[in-house]
Amino acid sequence: MVRKAVLIIGGGPAGLMAAEVLAAAGHRVTVCEAMPSFGRKFLLAGKSGLNITHSEPYDRFRLRFGAANARLASALDRFTPDDVRAWALELGTETFIGSSGRVFPTAMKASPLLRAWLKRLQAEGVVLLPRHRFLRFDKGVPIFATPEGEMPRAADAVLLALGGASWPRLGSDAAWVDGLRNKGVAVADFRPANCGFDVAWPERFRERFEGAPVKAVRALSAAGESQGEFVISRHGIEGSLVYAHAAALRDQLASDGRAALLLDLAPGRSERQIEDALLRQPPKTSLSNRLRKAAGLDGVKIALFSECRAMTRLASSDAGAVSPRPSDGSAASAADVARLVKSLPLPVLRPRPIEEAISSAGGISWDGIDANYMLEAMPGVFAAGEMLDWEAPTGGYLLTACFATGRAAAKGIHGWLESRA
Repeated sequence: MVRKAVLIIGGGPAGLMAAEVLAAAGHRVTVCEAMPSFGRKFLLAGKSGLNITHSEPYDRFRLRFGAANARLASALDRFTPDDVRAWALELGTETFIGSSGRVFPTAMKASPLLRAWLKRLQAEGVVLLPRHRFLRFDKGVPIFATPEGEMPRAADAVLLALGGASWPRLGSDAAWVDGLRNKGVAVADFRPANCGFDVAWPERFRERFEGAPVKAVRALSAAGESQGEFVISRHGIEGSLVYAHAAALRDQLASDGRAALLLDLAPGRSERQIEDALLRQPPKTSLSNRLRKAAGLDGVKIALFSECRAMTRLASSDAGAVSPRPSDGSAASAADVARLVKSLPLPVLRPRPIEEAISSAGGISWDGIDANYMLEAMPGVFAAGEMLDWEAPTGGYLLTACFATGRAAAKGIHGWLESRA
């Protein structure tokens, strides 16, 4: 094998994983990172416990990537969640499966794993260059802004692992998009994924409930049904349950101009049980007390019920429909209230800005990437990670796919270099 120089641009999970594979294959590997240190977004993801992968059956896991399922299948097959856990163990990080099926390091931190990883890469001869911000290609050679000024770095092959457009302060700022488009690379516009949404909260509601968790809720959208919790934010809603439906809500807003997350505020009770319990309440009892006693709702859920019911009525009036205005105590009122408790529309206005999103959708089109992750418009230049047009829910799917595409691109680079030797 001829030992070749490979330049990796981007020191996140995809780039570092590619460096590991290429160094093991005997190549001279250099990783350039814009930030002062490597893996910053990786460290942020592990701030409250690094969710490294997921333990659900693999035949379900591999279908969590939407329209990119087929294109990611080969990479994921070659680096499955079990492989991720075995890789972490090799680096001295034991993992465990949480109650949700998510997989975490036993230490619940990302820093020990990252330190061990970087140490191993350097022991294998990988050169790590921080404060090297990629600027452009000049006659096929990458140019970087460095503390010493602009600097070219030629190589036999280049891997781009620059990330998507979320959390730009950590390095993923999508500044590369225009440059690649000018080279003939098709790039789909980035959109927020795993994000919160704006909601038209009245000021009184916002002041009282900002930061309050809404627990034990079932949610329904075009993405399906899931149960968990979310948080009332100053601007709207955020949290794991919202993120699970973010792509569906975002796409519905883009196509229809409006969208709502359907909430079941009392997953443990049927609509009929709630209706019967409401009818047993004294007619003069306030709606808030009836909801608390009959449906088991706490203060934030009761307030959320009232606000969403008001927003739904307003939307119905704007659409020319007459929405029901139940009066306390009647059978119709109990039925209407029970129905809304079990199926409450929470209208959302827009996704929060992409800078706040956990991840992004969009990126380099799969149509312009060959089976080895090489850009067809730029022979010898490969791409991996969140630069590519795919998205996934939270739960370890994002990291696993970044690892897997980094490895797949590295193997593609190795094969391409061998074919040219």
